[in-house]
Amino acid sequence: MITILCIDDEADIRELIVEELADAGFATLEAANGREGLELLLAKWPDIVICDITMPEMDGHQLIATIQLNHPELSNIPFIFLTAMTDKENMLAGLRAGAADYLTKPIDLDILMAKISGCVTRLENDRLAGRAF
Repeated sequence: MITILCIDDEADIRELIVEELADAGFATLEAANGREGLELLLAKWPDIVICDITMPEMDGHQLIATIQLNHPELSNIPFIFLTAMTDKENMLAGLRAGAADYLTKPIDLDILMAKISGCVTRLENDRLAGRAF
């Protein structure tokens, strides 16, 4: 079963996403900030991460940088930024930092689920090809 970690400091958004994911048959994990998210990443190794950028304690950019620098074994986990930051510069910064995708709020659940479906297909293909990460 695919496990997805949702990291967002806005509880209502996080709960909405987690409910949608669970209804679609995914196992879910939740964190309210990047620091909690990093702890769950290290402990549970989810298959996909959905992450807000602007959060207390550790923001999304700091989280992905920490993973890339200190935990390269986790750097192949698909990371989808979901944020209210809609300008092109922030989008490019997120993608350049290593995010697999970048979606803006307000959330469109159909688009999010399509992006997740693409990540799942790539994960399954990698596993079938013996490239499990």
